[in-house]
Amino acid sequence: LETPPVVVIGVVGYIETPRGLRALKTVWAEHIGEEAKRRFYKNWSQSKKKAFTKSSTKWADDLGKKEIEKDLAQMKKYCTVIRVIVHTQMKLLHRRQKKAHIMEVQLNGGSVADKVDFARNHFEQKIPVTNVFNMDECIDIIGVTKGHGFKGVTSRWHTKKLPRKTHKGLRKVACIGAWHPSRIQFTVPRAGQKGYHHRTEINKKIYRIGEGYKMK
Repeated sequence: LETPPVVVIGVVGYIETPRGLRALKTVWAEHIGEEAKRRFYKNWSQSKKKAFTKSSTKWADDLGKKEIEKDLAQMKKYCTVIRVIVHTQMKLLHRRQKKAHIMEVQLNGGSVADKVDFARNHFEQKIPVTNVFNMDECIDIIGVTKGHGFKGVTSRWHTKKLPRKTHKGLRKVACIGAWHPSRIQFTVPRAGQKGYHHRTEINKKIYRIGEGYKMK
């Protein structure tokens, strides 16, 4: 698995509300790479490329710097969950895609102030895989299964095919429920989306983390 270092470009602070977490403040780094900006556009070549031009000017003048410090202070005071915004480096992989993937990664350990300071000190810094995972560590992996589109019950739920002489098709479910309750129960197999489902596999051991090629 290729794991080029990810780049930290921002930090988000969340507060706990009765309805769950709510993002309180987001602070972006001064310089955000072109590949990360591409994520915010459908057509990069024909766009005006204005993303983050306003937020980066905050770092230039004193008023903006004060606002950033105020936001960070508010995070330290009110937030319970701190997450950094990171993006992948597509240019190191030399694939067809140039648009970076952007995700939030939660910071754990230490006080909230420590987390905010950690995020602030790592703005625009690269974080290699060795800073996050170690050898012989057990981790969970999250991914998406292979997509198969809209499928019938035979393929999707592996129900028994009906006999050959069946009227109006045989890759069906013969009885989808009793008269009463006069609704279809959720346990009855129906046709629909197969695959492209979010899955988490637990307890994968990291046998080795290689050095990889040294990029210039």
